[in-house]
Amino acid sequence: MEEKKFDRNSIIGFVLIFLILLGIMYVNKPSGEIQSKAKKEQSEKEVNQKITEAQPAVSDTIAKDSLQLAKLKNTLGGFAYSATLPSAKNTTTTIENELVKLTFSNKGGYIVDATLKNFEAFKKGSGQLVKLIKDNNASLNIELKTQGNLVLNTKDLYFEPTLTKEGENQVLAMRLKASPTEFLEYRYVLKPSDYMMDFSVRSQGLSKVIQTSQALPLEWNMKTYRNEKSISYENRYAELIYEYEGGKDNDLGQSSKTEEVKEVTYVAFKQHFFTSILLTDTPFKTAELKSDNLVHDVEKDTIFTKSYKATLPLAFKGGEVNYNMNWYYGPADYKILTKYEKNLDEVIPLGWGIFGWINRWIFIPVYGFLSQFMAHGIAIIIFTILVRLAMSPVTYKSYLSQAKMKVLRPEINELNEKFKKDPMKKQQETMKLYNKAGVNPMAGCLPAVMQIPVFYALFQFFPSAIELRQKNFLWAEDLSSFDAVLSWKQHIPVVSSFYGNHVSLFPILAAIAIFFYMKMTTGDQQMAAPQQEGMPDMSKIMKMMIYISPLMMMIFFNNNASGLSLYYFISNTITIGIMLVIKNYIVNDEKIHAKIQENKTKEKPKSKFQQKMQDMMEQAQEQQKEKKASLEEKKSSRKK
Repeated sequence: MEEKKFDRNSIIGFVLIFLILLGIMYVNKPSGEIQSKAKKEQSEKEVNQKITEAQPAVSDTIAKDSLQLAKLKNTLGGFAYSATLPSAKNTTTTIENELVKLTFSNKGGYIVDATLKNFEAFKKGSGQLVKLIKDNNASLNIELKTQGNLVLNTKDLYFEPTLTKEGENQVLAMRLKASPTEFLEYRYVLKPSDYMMDFSVRSQGLSKVIQTSQALPLEWNMKTYRNEKSISYENRYAELIYEYEGGKDNDLGQSSKTEEVKEVTYVAFKQHFFTSILLTDTPFKTAELKSDNLVHDVEKDTIFTKSYKATLPLAFKGGEVNYNMNWYYGPADYKILTKYEKNLDEVIPLGWGIFGWINRWIFIPVYGFLSQFMAHGIAIIIFTILVRLAMSPVTYKSYLSQAKMKVLRPEINELNEKFKKDPMKKQQETMKLYNKAGVNPMAGCLPAVMQIPVFYALFQFFPSAIELRQKNFLWAEDLSSFDAVLSWKQHIPVVSSFYGNHVSLFPILAAIAIFFYMKMTTGDQQMAAPQQEGMPDMSKIMKMMIYISPLMMMIFFNNNASGLSLYYFISNTITIGIMLVIKNYIVNDEKIHAKIQENKTKEKPKSKFQQKMQDMMEQAQEQQKEKKASLEEKKSSRKK
């Protein structure tokens, strides 16, 4: 009985102990905050464990980067740092305004694409804009010599780009870094509505990285793309132009040439209607300039016109380089370039001396005014009429002189016959006749000489007028190029070289007009000018020129700007009309003859020039008589 009681009591005791333990556990269980803290500690413990596990991998990466940097220093010297940056890849950055779009490459830090937004390529309507730079046709490079005697080229190194804005200006800084605080920087600043960009080259803290004993050679290269319909005509006006020694300007011409020039302030890689210009505030002490002609066969060489190269030294000051420059990519437009007031108008070939003066102060303003109100073809016609009217007094004097000489022709022939054995006396009497009649034999030549500056100025003006580019008139699609009405693909060696593979109509019309003009005036000139003894027969020469001049014009102008041919066609036609009016309604041969006879009865004082000429002729005549007398005396003494 006692054992059963123990067993029951034992069971009751175990149950009570179990319940008490449950109660104690419930009372002492952790709160939610304590649980959260415990979980956080556990999480941190797991993260720290993961970091500890990953630490060997990070250490391996750092070790690898150190090895890579050490390896790069063997080839890049202090600029190995630049090759480890995220920018060390061949990506680009673009800045643009309303006129131009410029793209820069990290590799080299220079422009790899320059697009002019308002100009189409020579195939109008193609939608292709003019690109001065594309497909690696241009480069900018500075040769760097490191302290370890390595020779590096910036065109092969990677720059870090930073694009910001200063007001409305876009600023692109391209830095070739040796460390975060040591670098070579190209800084480009593009303003709104401007083809001119600020450009500077400066160094910071590189005196321990590169050698500074010699200037840095900045090398600018460009192969100029064809942008016009006729590559031969375009190439004629493509040349390297530079300014030196405080305002002087010169060019390398059309053939391949290299020159070394001192104190250079700008270098222009000119195409026909477009140009790329590098200017500096600090003149380059010496510059090596080179131009190569790339058009040797117009059938094969159809992509590029010229290859240009300029090597410009950047001098160190205080161990650093700091040059403020400008870069122009845009049209070779006289009005635009003149506004910069940096002598850039010399890039436009307007002619030297009086020829350039006529273009700058007369033709450009007048034509610019007319072209604002009318189509360019009509503007050329009105412009031509104004020029011919301005020159009509000269034309009148020229014809009047010819008419006077024509009236005197019979009397001059009598003097020639009378004194044919005494040329000196004949010349003396002829001059007396001119003086009595009030006729100046040079008056017919002077007007022609006076027209030469106008002729040459116009010959320079039309090929330089970018306003005519891709402007059509009648059958001419482009007044700045030839107006082909017939063309062929076959290349004829001799013909294609001089005439081309087409027939232009305006040169033919101009040749016809000049033929009739010369036909009309040559007869009067022959009648006016008597044949001088011992001189070539001018009448035969003039007859040949009637046919040779129109033929030469038709051939030479076939590849020229149709606007120029249009001018000469209208000009010669108007001149024919003016000459007809003068001949039939203004100048009267009978009145001229009467006036000459009246002048003969009057004593007219001689000019100093006429008096001097007469004295010289009389002196020569006396010397001739003395010489003749001396010869006769010698002959008589020999006979004795």
